[in-house]
Amino acid sequence: MERISKALEKSNLVEGLITDTIPGRTPKRQQPASVERIEYTQTRSQSVSRDRLRQQNVIAGFDPCPFVDAYKVLRTKVLLEMREHDWNVLAVTGAAPDTGTTLTAVNLAISLAWEINQTVLLVDANLRSPGVSQLLGIEAQHGLADYLLENTPVDRLLVHPKGIERFVILPAGRPLPSSSEMLSSPRMADLVADLKHRYPSRLVLFDLPHMTTSDTLAFAPYVDAALLVVEAGRTTEDQLKDAITHLDDTPLLGTVLNKVESDLPN
Repeated sequence: MERISKALEKSNLVEGLITDTIPGRTPKRQQPASVERIEYTQTRSQSVSRDRLRQQNVIAGFDPCPFVDAYKVLRTKVLLEMREHDWNVLAVTGAAPDTGTTLTAVNLAISLAWEINQTVLLVDANLRSPGVSQLLGIEAQHGLADYLLENTPVDRLLVHPKGIERFVILPAGRPLPSSSEMLSSPRMADLVADLKHRYPSRLVLFDLPHMTTSDTLAFAPYVDAALLVVEAGRTTEDQLKDAITHLDDTPLLGTVLNKVESDLPN
């Protein structure tokens, strides 16, 4: 923990979610209008098991509790920073392997969707080892890979987990060995631009591999900002420094200290 704290201090960060002033940006304080209940007629809806969500530590499987509240706090801080800079595309990545990036991305996305002022799209961009649909218990044989390789329209690939309002996922589909080339392709850049501008009230989150992969390094320039997940007691100071350095010109929204020892609700 001491190593992490020192690294965070050197990066002008603090434990938990960190928000820094981003130079060169003109802040815009915009509050989206309330989004009414959505009826999904074209997007495929699939039921999800609350018991499965609970087993996977997904907050939609829990009643109100400190575990759920922690993600609501994270949501509030993320929203404040995103709205301050008029951003709506966020990458969630890890400082090292196995920091819990996908679970953090899923829980943050669901918490954001609970906030009535916007819809949320979570894109599983971990094309080497997809995990979003598995975590939610959703069958998704097709996804982002089909858009990139076979020009399948995105609208045919989206899935709405029933019971979680204003929340849609774009699964990864089948794993791709050439994932970094796909994520840095012009077609991927076009997709990010389209998702960014198609719906003004939508927040788009991309679940990405950790920062030491070429996939994330290639994709990072496409997003407005990044959220970095670190693991308590395991992520080293050097790993954290390297991850921040690799983000280069992508604004760092903050860090999430994950896997802190605490008991989940029974």
